[in-house]
Formats: sequence, structure tokens, C-alpha cells
Amino acid sequence: MDEVVKIVNDIKAGNIKPIYFLMGEEPYYIDKLTEYMEANLLSEDEKGFNQTVLYGRDVSVDDIVSTAKRYPMMAERQVVIVREAQELSRSIDKLESYAENPMPTTVLVIAYKYKTLDKRKKLTKFLDKTGLVYESKKLYENQVGDWLKRVLAGKKLNIEPKAAAMLVDFLGTDLSKIANELDKLAIILPQGSTITPEVIEENIGFSKDFNVFELRKAIGERNVKKAYQIAQYFADNPKDNPLVLTVGQTFGFFVQLLKYHGLKDRSPKSVASALGINPFFVKEYDVAIKNYPMKKVSQIVASLRDIDVKSKGVGANGLPPGDLMKEMLAKIFG
Repeated sequence: MDEVVKIVNDIKAGNIKPIYFLMGEEPYYIDKLTEYMEANLLSEDEKGFNQTVLYGRDVSVDDIVSTAKRYPMMAERQVVIVREAQELSRSIDKLESYAENPMPTTVLVIAYKYKTLDKRKKLTKFLDKTGLVYESKKLYENQVGDWLKRVLAGKKLNIEPKAAAMLVDFLGTDLSKIANELDKLAIILPQGSTITPEVIEENIGFSKDFNVFELRKAIGERNVKKAYQIAQYFADNPKDNPLVLTVGQTFGFFVQLLKYHGLKDRSPKSVASALGINPFFVKEYDVAIKNYPMKKVSQIVASLRDIDVKSKGVGANGLPPGDLMKEMLAKIFG
């Protein structure tokens, strides 16, 4: 995030590089930077003759170089944007000679999503020397909450920790998907509002009572009735609640409990940092470790490995997801 802000600020200050190579597993910031440059590197009058947008699936590296070597028409610079450049991964090294000596009157923006360049190669070294290489890395689950707060602060909205956890549980760490949902909420909610689980349920469609987050909470509290109710809801709505993801989330929960049992410093701040969770949820883990001694947690982790294999179709003997879910709970509560 800080690096993205610096790139934008440098462009605003007129410190513009001849090449921007935007790469990495997280497409959100690659798209945002590409959109910003497309909108702001040239004036509207200059764009007609001096801005070209290419797509990796439709061009070769030679085509890109040829376009980049043109001179601008009645403008200080031209802008060449290559979207979906990862389609050229097999031939991207051919950009090496241009990267070594780029046209000073061209700004070449390459959006190379989901992949990265080998940092040992000449191409990467030339790009670092003559242009700018930005790597957009996937956020860990425990980092998304802070990202959410920053994005929502820009929209003058707040979010409750549980609502943030619901978004991550259902959308994962895909920032683009989460941002799309936040954009919808920003249209509906007045500035200064707080996004609650109820708001998520009403406007995005995730149940505040029947989700993986609530399942883990019920398991931690050994609330058998609630856990089986949620399991039945999942069985009735399998498309929205894939068994593989549910087992994975539950497995992760017990791995965290195993780590908690091994901690010497059990202050909320230390626990939150060690487990990679929001401090708001530490109390739920406090309850869970009282209900599940370390030996029991170790047994559950081993059992969940077996359930995980079955959920992927190995040795399940055709058991429906609902039955596997109940088997998982039986092993946890047994």
C-alpha cells in the first residue's frame, strides 16, 4: 500500500519512469495503478494520438517494442499500456533489449498479473535500473482487516471486526472481490456509517448466523446444537458453503489452538500477534482452549486431515458433503 502511494505521488510530482512493470499474485493494486496511469499520464486532448492500450493475448513482444519506439504526436510523451501481459510469459524476455535502453518519450506500462519475473534475469535488472518494478503480493488473512479499514476510511465508513471476518471468510483474500462489495455498500450507506454483520447479511447475502465464522465459534464453545444446525444449513446450501473450504477453515482454527497452547505469553496482544488474528477475537480462543486440551486438539487435527482427504473425494465411498460434515463434528465433539 505504501509503495503504491509513493508511485502515485511521484507521478503527480512529475517523476515519471519510462517503464512500469507491475507484477504479482494480487491483481488489485496492479489494476488500480494501471487505471490511474491510463487516466492521468496524459491530458484528454493528448490521449487520442498518444495513448495505446494493448492486450497480451493479441500482440507479441515485438509489437509492444515497435509501438513503444514511436515518437509522440504534438505531446511531450506517449503512453503504451499492456494489459494481461502475463499471456506473454514465455516470450517476455524479448523485452530485454528495450528495457536496457527505453525510449525517453514513451511511458510503457506492463500489467503482468498473477506471475512474477525471475529477479536473477537480465530483464528484471534492466527494468529495475531504467524503470520501476512493482510486485503486488497476496495479503495474508490477518492483514486484510487493516486493508479493509484503510479502504473504508477513504469512503468515510467503518466496519465491525465480525463483519470484516465474515467478508474474509466468504470472499477469501481476493481484494478485488472484497473491493467490489465495499463499493456496493458505499453507495447504499451514508458516510459515517458502520458496517455490521446485519448490513453484510442484508446487502451482500452472507448469513450472519450460518457461516464458517459462526461454526468455528460454536465449535470453540462446544455448542453442539448450534454447530449441527450450521452444518445442516451448509448441507442444504452446498454451493455457497463448499465442504473443502469449511474443513480447511476448521483445520486452521485447531492449528491456531495448538499454537495457543504452546504460548508462554498469553496476553491478548501477544496471542493476537502469534495467531494472526484481530485482538477482538482473542476471547473466543480463550474459551476454546479451556474446552479443548492440547492432547485433544492434536487428535482433532489428525482427524481433520482425514476428513480433508475425504472431502476431496479420496476414500469417501460417495458420502455426501452433509454426512462428511457431521462426521467431522462427531470427531471434534467425541
